[in-house]
Amino acid sequence: MNTMLDPDALAARSESRAAGLNRVYNFVYGWMAVALAVSGLVAWLVARSVASGGLALTPGTLLVCAIAEVALVVVLSAAVMKLAPAAAAALFMAYAALNGVTLSVLLLVYDLGTVQTAFFAAAGTFAAMAVVGTVVKRDLSAIGRYALMALIGIIVASLVNLFLKNSGLTAILTYAGVLVFVALTAYDAQKVRQLADAEGGLDRATVSKLGLLCALSLYLDFINLLILFVQILGRNRE
Repeated sequence: MNTMLDPDALAARSESRAAGLNRVYNFVYGWMAVALAVSGLVAWLVARSVASGGLALTPGTLLVCAIAEVALVVVLSAAVMKLAPAAAAALFMAYAALNGVTLSVLLLVYDLGTVQTAFFAAAGTFAAMAVVGTVVKRDLSAIGRYALMALIGIIVASLVNLFLKNSGLTAILTYAGVLVFVALTAYDAQKVRQLADAEGGLDRATVSKLGLLCALSLYLDFINLLILFVQILGRNRE
């Protein structure tokens, strides 16, 4: 009998594909959740230590952490295929921990209610766009490219505004940033689906490394949405 028409063969193939999809989704979003938990725990511990006087969080310390974060992202993105999966995962967790140090500033500057509300707003927005990116059939590559170009423009404009100190421009850039990361979340979620579709033709180590990169991208999307929502809500309550 032609296996293409064999119901049992089709069912087995469908079950195998579904299992592959679940493995990739669980891996990517699982690592993203672990990274968020690490960042949240470190942010809380650092903020509590600073508030109690047990730790001094100086601008120099934050600058060193920011530089180290950029270095880790560059290394992980550029060399992930040459690294062992365990080494790539360790770098990801190191980045999440360092980011937790810088995120502690949010807990020190803004009240807890603002941060909590921003977290739920970011989580809801992220979840909605992740679903869109997963189920939409249209290729979102062009949207991803435009969003990345817009992000570069926002970063440049934000650096210029450090000297201008224009509150109106700050508000525009903040809302524009939300739109950019909404688009990037959908784009990065679609990349997870594409990895899941290709999972059957890749070895496990390659899937793990690419999955960690996807998890890092989604983690960055969520963190930036959180920061932007905190800024919006904090400004509204002033």
